[in-house]
Amino acid sequence: MKLRALILDDEEPARNIIKHYLSAFENIEICGEYADGFTGAKEINNLKPDLIFLDIQMPKLTGFEVLEIIDYKPIIIFSTAYDQFAIKAFEANAVDYLLKPYSKERFNQAVNKAIEKFQSNEKNDNQIKTLIEDSDQNAEILERFAVKSGNKIHILEVNDIIFIESSDDYTIIHTNKDQFVKEKTMKYFESHLDNNKFIRIHRSYIVNVSEIASIEQYEKESYLVHLKNNKQLKASNSGYKILKQKFF
Repeated sequence: MKLRALILDDEEPARNIIKHYLSAFENIEICGEYADGFTGAKEINNLKPDLIFLDIQMPKLTGFEVLEIIDYKPIIIFSTAYDQFAIKAFEANAVDYLLKPYSKERFNQAVNKAIEKFQSNEKNDNQIKTLIEDSDQNAEILERFAVKSGNKIHILEVNDIIFIESSDDYTIIHTNKDQFVKEKTMKYFESHLDNNKFIRIHRSYIVNVSEIASIEQYEKESYLVHLKNNKQLKASNSGYKILKQKFF
């Protein structure tokens, strides 16, 4: 049984090198190659490759964002010019991390690891999850991110968010048009959204301050935040103090 590989890299020369090196492996067939994360993520879900050669910095979606939204976890070999995640990748026991430019010998070493993993049918879900969490910790303030709705992938601008609601290990992103479930914690969004625009007013809510219409006290240490779309959110005493500093 042949191992099916997909190449996702925005640089054509990099894709060509991978294809050239892979031609020496009779037990591997290339099922697709793509130049941007958005298209790549959709085709990964469609084609279900066994192995992905994945760049990190790409247009539309990064490599880590692609891993977050695909429906399953194939074997991953990172192939990138950026080394800031390399140590974390090895700590997480990633299949391999190729730092461009790499030699054919180094490439073969990585591919042989992938073949061994494929043949033993081991699962690498936990290491991929760890890599994503590590990349989150180093991420800059978000301006946009990917969300899924059914079979569709949407790019959501953070300015379109009205509020974010906690739901166990997930969050619900509320916009004027729709709601989206995201496999991220409130802590993640609290640290990755501009705190001049988004405030955590309660353990269950992060609100876009530009969407607030008014605030009222309804219990001794509890408050109601009235939004412009007529929704009401609870605010804790500590959340109210932050709002007070912001508005008064």
